[in-house]
Amino acid sequence: MSTFLLTSIFIAATLILMPQQTNAARAFFVFGDSLVDSGNNNYLVTTARADSPPYGIDYPTGRPTGRFSNGLNLPDIISEQIGSEPTLPILSPELTGEKLLIGANFASAGIGILNDTGVQFLNILRIGRQFELFQEYQERVSEIIGSDKTQQLVNGALVLMTLGGNDFVNNYFFPLSSRRRQSSLEEFSQLLISEYKKILVRLYELGARRVMVTGTGPLGCVPAELASSGSVNGECAPEAQQAAAIFNPLLVQMLQGLNREIGSDVFIGANAFEMNADFINNPQRFGFVTSKVACCGQGAYNGRGICTPLSSLCPDRNAYAFWDPFHPTEKATRLIVQQIMTGSVEYMSPMNLSTIMALDSRI
Repeated sequence: MSTFLLTSIFIAATLILMPQQTNAARAFFVFGDSLVDSGNNNYLVTTARADSPPYGIDYPTGRPTGRFSNGLNLPDIISEQIGSEPTLPILSPELTGEKLLIGANFASAGIGILNDTGVQFLNILRIGRQFELFQEYQERVSEIIGSDKTQQLVNGALVLMTLGGNDFVNNYFFPLSSRRRQSSLEEFSQLLISEYKKILVRLYELGARRVMVTGTGPLGCVPAELASSGSVNGECAPEAQQAAAIFNPLLVQMLQGLNREIGSDVFIGANAFEMNADFINNPQRFGFVTSKVACCGQGAYNGRGICTPLSSLCPDRNAYAFWDPFHPTEKATRLIVQQIMTGSVEYMSPMNLSTIMALDSRI
């Protein structure tokens, strides 16, 4: 038998015997606001919280967890789809030992790109603080597996970043906003993008190499905006819609520019506007009775105030696209994750998560 053939057999056998990296082994890190907060705000003195019923009514435990959902939220369903356990909140006392290797959720309801966004919510984990906790997390993991393997874990991780909506809803459009007095919507959007770029560069410096960045959804179509704008027939609030229409294309351009500078597709843009618009514009096609009225709330469109035990509550959460005045139901979130996983470039640019997982599993 030739030396070449023996060598080939040896290499093939070695590859078969080598432990293959599985999708389930990949760490997952989550940064951002209430759309992705899995309970960090439960541990903070803040009014931005989801720790009382009926939040969590359809969660496996049937109890509130701090997720702004009737059940699972966006990171939970992504974890489910990639075959991983859900990431625990970074402030959770349960996040110790081996569980650290799954990843962590650093998100905090109420925050934005800007530090003055969400001041009305008191003590929340602003993005700078989330990054400090990420550094502390890496130090904790280093004590378990060493610094080299920690760097590998972080570099090989999947990262989700969701910011921007609060900068409009809870800053620019907030009553008596100084930001609104100081700048036009276009100028404010440009400011957000320039600050967001600094945030993403910092995340790259901290080791992130695959980052899904979600744009804002149709801000003017959430029940809270329908109620506050005095919408009569459920038409979306035009100014908030305009904000999303300005911000999202600028975000796409910025992500493409960052990838060019780095020389790699580190940042993946998730078109949350179109993902949400599909079922908002045609709810019946997706099995919803309404995409205008929140399941839990009060007042017009159930869009006033917050979801509380005293709120009007729908009996069938699967019939509603929105759970509360701002956040989608678990069913609607599953539709969003479907597009994240397998959507065309209209939804995921330059590639969807299934493609990312397939590409990275070969490395």
